[in-house]
Amino acid sequence: MPAPILIADSITRVGTDASGAVVVNASHGGVYAAYLAAKLKAVAAIFNDAGIGRDQAGIAGLDYLQEFGMPAAAVGHDSARIGDGSDMMAHGMITRANGLAVSLGVRPGQPCREAAAALTKAQPARHAPPEAPEAAFLLVVAPPQVWALDSASLVLPEHGQAIVVTGSHGGLLGGKPETALKYDVLGAIYNDAGIGKDAAGVSRLPALEARGIVAATVSAASARIGDARSTYEDGIISRMNARAAAFGLREGMRARDFVAALREALGQLP
Repeated sequence: MPAPILIADSITRVGTDASGAVVVNASHGGVYAAYLAAKLKAVAAIFNDAGIGRDQAGIAGLDYLQEFGMPAAAVGHDSARIGDGSDMMAHGMITRANGLAVSLGVRPGQPCREAAAALTKAQPARHAPPEAPEAAFLLVVAPPQVWALDSASLVLPEHGQAIVVTGSHGGLLGGKPETALKYDVLGAIYNDAGIGKDAAGVSRLPALEARGIVAATVSAASARIGDARSTYEDGIISRMNARAAAFGLREGMRARDFVAALREALGQLP
């Protein structure tokens, strides 16, 4: 029997129904997202290439999944909105595929829906992935704390008085403002995923502005998507919201300098 096709706005929003399915998800194609797809026992996966970016991190998950026997591909960030699975299925065009996906008929330039159909012939992966290394790191202990989270899905209520630097893309899930961040924080930084179709890669910024949260993205070319410590160490701010501008922050800053300036400004508040 062919595998079913499951469409999702994010691999972090998928549950046990991914097992045995082709998961067309609008997450970036980095290693952490690929790990989640493998952990969920999908038979194949299609991601967004997130602008490919530094060290080709936006598609690094394709080779990762090849090692475990899972076919995987990515659509172009300029062909479908990152964070929007339905748009990806309707309009996405394949840019990259691993060897296993190619062997099933997936190729660059192919519509996502055709690639997904080809992947329904996939067999379960040969190996399960090892447990992922820790994906949350405390970078600055003194308040306001600074946390590096490889996925924004890892934000917790206790981060409310912290600045979170994430490896996630800056796109809303399904265009819904409430998906910008699960909990309020003092500030948040994302990867712009190449900005892409309809500027989806930075669409969280105005949604967080409405919640009074300082928010910015680093360029995909400057930092590895899916790697929060790269966001902090390597990232260059590409976009920010008006709340950030009100603190005197600016585009073009290094992310770590942006964070340091924000911490200083917050410390001067009454």
